[in-house]
Amino acid sequence: MTPAFFAQHSVADLAGRSDYWLGQQGRLVAPMVLREGGTHYEPIQWDEAFDLIASTLRGLDSPDEAIFYTSGRTSNEAAFAYQLMVRAFGTNNLPDCSNMCHESSGEALSETIGVGKGTVTLTDVETSDLIIVAGQNPGTNHPRMLSALEKVKKGGGRIIAVNPLVEAGLKRFKNPQKPSGVIGSGTDLADQYCQIRVNGDLAFFAGIGKLLVEADDSRGGVVDHEFIAEHTDGFEALRGHYASLAWADLEAGSGLSRAEIEQVAEQVIAADSMIICWAMGLTQHKNSVPTLREVINVLLLTGNIGRPGAGACPVRGHSNVQGDRTMGIWERSPEWFLQRLDDRTGIQAPRKHGVDVVDAIRAMRDGKGRFFMGMGGNFVRATPDSAATEAALTQTDLTVQVSTKLNSSHAITGKQALILPTLGRTEKDETGGHEQFVSVEDSMSMVHASWGRLKPASPHLRSEVDIVVSIAEHLLTDSPVDWAAMRADYGVIRSHIEAVVPGFADYERRAQEPGGFVLPNGPRDSRTFATETGRARLTVNALSRVDVPQGRLLLQTMRSHDQYNTTIYGLDDRYRGVHGERRVLFINPIDRFELGFEEGALIDIISEWPLPSGEIEERRGMAFALIDYPETAPGCVAAYFPEANVLVPLDSTAERSQTPTSKSVVVRLEASVHTGALPQR
Repeated sequence: MTPAFFAQHSVADLAGRSDYWLGQQGRLVAPMVLREGGTHYEPIQWDEAFDLIASTLRGLDSPDEAIFYTSGRTSNEAAFAYQLMVRAFGTNNLPDCSNMCHESSGEALSETIGVGKGTVTLTDVETSDLIIVAGQNPGTNHPRMLSALEKVKKGGGRIIAVNPLVEAGLKRFKNPQKPSGVIGSGTDLADQYCQIRVNGDLAFFAGIGKLLVEADDSRGGVVDHEFIAEHTDGFEALRGHYASLAWADLEAGSGLSRAEIEQVAEQVIAADSMIICWAMGLTQHKNSVPTLREVINVLLLTGNIGRPGAGACPVRGHSNVQGDRTMGIWERSPEWFLQRLDDRTGIQAPRKHGVDVVDAIRAMRDGKGRFFMGMGGNFVRATPDSAATEAALTQTDLTVQVSTKLNSSHAITGKQALILPTLGRTEKDETGGHEQFVSVEDSMSMVHASWGRLKPASPHLRSEVDIVVSIAEHLLTDSPVDWAAMRADYGVIRSHIEAVVPGFADYERRAQEPGGFVLPNGPRDSRTFATETGRARLTVNALSRVDVPQGRLLLQTMRSHDQYNTTIYGLDDRYRGVHGERRVLFINPIDRFELGFEEGALIDIISEWPLPSGEIEERRGMAFALIDYPETAPGCVAAYFPEANVLVPLDSTAERSQTPTSKSVVVRLEASVHTGALPQR
């Protein structure tokens, strides 16, 4: 995508295009600027772009008026350099994609087991006796995990799927990497499929916990009392809470019968080891943190933390979303990290907490956020309440996007805007005059090197590390940090990481070993728990659910098959039988019939959000086609994001984690006044 492309297409034109179209136009290869009052992006030299960023940041009334967002594609080295620059500038405004996906996981895990990460390795997953896959669809979200689940089945393990949509990828898996997987019948994955009500997971796991305690009382040998006595607290309070729960409430909350939950509990009792995996189906509700604490209750009751084939497994999507947090991309980094950063680099990091994603949008909306920089990703489409997010970004003085391809965030700009094109992870990085590598951390806490092998799309591209340290050199002219040394040799950055972040000793060598190395994990490695009490916490979590008025439905947003996070690679969803269209609403045919609509009808989706005044605030998603999908739980509907993000209120967030509630939005349907082509089926 040369400057000629931008001369042909105005920003207004780009804003009217779909993200699919934008992403298909090719690689960004030259830095571009949108001048104040301009209609088109135009070329800019790298140094001039860095000067514009530096002068804008220096012109702010406070460093806290700047917001520095990170997507999960950023490497460990780039993320560490980025947060160092931001904190040297004087703010902790480091929102990231974790705020919108697994922040609830981090909150619940930190409180209950003392570390905000999972406690399993890939070997644990492949050798576990029982895996519960809840609120996650590996077929579209984490396809590599399907290979691990296939090994579980072939090793005699059992898999229970818990999902409001009966997903093809969880029922039967055809491995495309093997000829037998493509031409054969595939592998039956789920031994039991629990079609739960949207937002029913809290009641589901509480029901399992209740049954485990009752079974232990009646026949013994179910609860791991030795583990509980030695490593946990809160058991008696939890036992009393479970005794008070009524099955009518558990069934109504989960959407499952007692018999279905009992069947799961018996498999948990029979299993020698168990892993519970989850993703955003559990993390994007108002009650997500209590729900995930209840997941941990089930694991702790059975001693399934800190032994082979067992543990908690939050499955993250981006290639380095977990690593970015380890590197300090967090608006609330702990004191120990900030102090070690100060001691190592000579900066004085601020201690005041910064803003997360939702508060960043509010700050820009209210004129308190005047600068926005995005390290990768598509902020405007990844966030909730699309209209509010777009309006907020337009209030800024300057927006900066570090990107490989075009997306909607380049078309929704501040008064001025910059596009800084960067190398992709697969491209050879010869910054500093020699070949460099970066590293990432996966969901299993494995850190390994990543070498680009392909010729870069343009000789004018710069690496993320180069872009970050160049901004720092232009902005922080009296900094104690040797930014040029970090550019010349990424090993310098790794030496800083080694000194600041525990577990990275001998980083340079270990990262390059085959498979990399695993970071220490107290609950997994030694059954030690860095909680307030020094023990794993069994917690009491009051039942709660989303009340859905008569004539309304509960909406969850989700990905299509040809989609990775906000990047849309195609318009087909072969798992769900939809082709050439994304503005669709999956509905149980019984619900559609009762609401008086025909299949294929074009409808508007209206979300309803109660205000403190008692009034109902509405958001409208226009022109969606109704798709009969019997595999959808009654009373629940599903639509793709980012198309449905417009329906998620900015203020509808999870308790404690402030993650947007994209999986539990109350909606009603109305016939649309719009017309258009209907999806093929």
